[in-house]
Amino acid sequence: MKATIKLSPVIAGCMKWGQWGEKFTTQQHLRLIEECLDYKITTFDHADIYGDYTAEQEFGNALKENSSLRRQMQIITKCGIRRFTPNKPENKIHSYDTSKEYIINAVEKSLQNFNTDYLDVLLIHRPDPLMNPHEIAEAFIILKQQGKVLHFGVSNFTPSQMDMMMTAFDIEFNQVEISVIKLEPFHDGTLDKCIQHKIRPMAWGALGSGKLHIEDDENEIRNKRILAVANLLGEKYNAAPDQILLAFLLKHPSGIIPVMGTTKIERLKSAYDATRISIEREEWFMLWRASMGHEVP
Repeated sequence: MKATIKLSPVIAGCMKWGQWGEKFTTQQHLRLIEECLDYKITTFDHADIYGDYTAEQEFGNALKENSSLRRQMQIITKCGIRRFTPNKPENKIHSYDTSKEYIINAVEKSLQNFNTDYLDVLLIHRPDPLMNPHEIAEAFIILKQQGKVLHFGVSNFTPSQMDMMMTAFDIEFNQVEISVIKLEPFHDGTLDKCIQHKIRPMAWGALGSGKLHIEDDENEIRNKRILAVANLLGEKYNAAPDQILLAFLLKHPSGIIPVMGTTKIERLKSAYDATRISIEREEWFMLWRASMGHEVP
């Protein structure tokens, strides 16, 4: 049984809303949440470690101000990373923990942070070299039976790690880095695996995490090629270059959902509008060629 949850076609990534970025107040959180919902951006992406374990609670404080918003949205969060920070003195080093006890305790804390009694989606944040898929599955089954988590997935998992996980539990999502400058998922089996098992991919860094616009780096020539094509296609589709780069991801048959890490509602709206653009196959390969620096074989 695969994912039946309906997520918005663009996901608002909340990593930089709080202490790791804009340091929004509760009212600023509330305003941006409401603006997203008004524009039908209903899915919000978190992780327990964001803001050194503060971002979930800051978002939850905004939901406490208007509890009716919770029913209008889907909350994604992640666990499995133990981050060394003053907020978690019990963590002695950066490490991973995907034990049954840790996952269940992390979810309980996230529920408390968000002021909610359920999470829409829980992801294992990164592959743990010590992970036991059957133990993870035990935690997922308990959380599902208790109604505390509705849907499950992974993040940054390779195809073989996805296979291993699926020996024990039917995962529904894999959130990985995908963009016009991060093409590996298109040919390393990651997106093939998603299609094969009806796993929905989410793309973090969907616009290259700002790397497309860095000057004087080793990839400057590649970046200029990509932006030249994006500008050319932008003229045809009356679209911004960033919208064309999102349309590149959206063209893929696996159903990639971009996770947008911006804190600006204008950029979130622009990303949502990009979901209406359908570039042609040859145009998709123009962007591919610009990124790779050569024709397809």
